[in-house]
Formats: sequence, C-alpha cells, structure tokens
Amino acid sequence: MKLHIVPARTGLEWTRLGIRVFWRQPMALAALFFLCMAVMSLAAALPLVGPAVALALLPSATLAMMVAAAEASQGRVPTPTLLLVAFRAGRQRMHAMLTLGALYAAGFLLVMGLSALLDDGQFARVYLGGEPLTREVAESGGFQAAMWLSLLLYVPLSLLFWHAPGLVHWHNVSPVKALFFSIVACVRNLGAFTVYGLAWLGVFVAAGMAVSLAVALLSGLGLGMGFAGGVMAGTAMMLASMFFTSVVFTFRDSFEAPQPSPAPGQA
Repeated sequence: MKLHIVPARTGLEWTRLGIRVFWRQPMALAALFFLCMAVMSLAAALPLVGPAVALALLPSATLAMMVAAAEASQGRVPTPTLLLVAFRAGRQRMHAMLTLGALYAAGFLLVMGLSALLDDGQFARVYLGGEPLTREVAESGGFQAAMWLSLLLYVPLSLLFWHAPGLVHWHNVSPVKALFFSIVACVRNLGAFTVYGLAWLGVFVAAGMAVSLAVALLSGLGLGMGFAGGVMAGTAMMLASMFFTSVVFTFRDSFEAPQPSPAPGQA
C-alpha cells in the first residue's frame, strides 16, 4: 500500500466521477443508499442502544457505497447484497469492520458529550434523540456554541474514518492503522479535499436553487405542498447518493485503485 499525493484539481475530478458513475446506475446506487439509511434508521429506533448501533453501522454503509461505486465504474450493476459486503469478506475483516464501527460510535458520542458541556445536552438531544427544535432553542447561545463545537470536533473524526473502511476491506489493514493512514492521507491531500468539498458545496447549492425554482413553478400550477416536498426529498436523496458514490475515487487516488471486491463468503 502506497500513499499518493495528488494535485488540488483532482478534487474536481472526484466530484465529476461521482456524478458520472452515479448516472451509469442511478436506480441501483440510489436504492442501495436508501436501503443503508433505512437500516440505520431502524437500528436507531432500538431502545437505549439504538443511536449507538446506528452510528456503528455508518462505516459499513460507507463501504457498501464504495464497493457499489467501484462495481458501477467497471460496468457492473450493484445489487442490494452489497449492503452486507463488510460482513461477507471473511471473519478477520468482519471483526475489523465491527471494531471500526464501535470506534466511530464512541468517537461521535464523545463529540456529543463534549458539546453537552456547553448547553446541558440540548444539541445532543435534538441531534440524536429527535427532540423537537424550537426557534427559541435554536437561537440560544448555548445551543449554537454546542453546534459549532460539534462541527469543529467532527472534522478530525471524519478524516480519521474517511478512508478507513476501504483500507480495512481492500488492504486488510487493522482498524487502528486504518484510522492513522486515513487522516495522514487526508492531510497530505488537503488541497484536493478542499477543492472536493467546495465542488460538492457548489453542486448542492446549484441543485437547491434549481429545485426551489421548480417547486415554485409547480406550486403556481396548483400542485400541493406534498408533491413539492417529495421532489425536494427525492433530490436530497439523489445528491447524497452521488456524494457517497464519489468517495471511492478519493480512496482510489489517495492509495491504490481498489481491486474487485471479494466474492461473498471469501476473504
């Protein structure tokens, strides 16, 4: 395994590839992303441990989208069975992915715990517990301070886990080493990741403006708000699917091109 340093403009290429590969298999990739979110939502509904379990599943869901995007880029159709790819690539890798999930959940809950020091846990209860967000709460100084602290702390957590699922799955790296190599790769390619983030921000803003205009036109034609809400939700789901489709290309260029994923049940 060798770390590659790429120019900043590569960030634009990652964004372009994510969008282009998504449109090769839009139904399959969007359906897989929706299935990942549905499983995490069901897990979050479990009593007491639900939020932690849902968080622990995120690295596996990210890996499923990475493998699916790699499959689509090679002309194959991703299938829903890829949802379990993290748990069907051999016992060693399965245990490593479970460890990675537990570490992510612990890290995220630690971030929420630190934010609770600023607002007595209000932001954490809204974000994780589904507590209603009122205007009064949103405008409170403590809530805003907790929100910004959480965002600040989540950035290094995200960098630690950005490449980690791919390193565990394709390169059989241990979870702790995968976290180290992931953040090193992200920092060494900070220029490319900055361009990548700005490019996706531009895509989201442009899409949001286009959808808002379309919704306004449709509302003028007498269509209900329910239809408009469906259009906005569908667009958000599609954009999120595109974004996660692009993640594998950041991994490919930062390390080595991922090989075809192991067949189910094989290491």
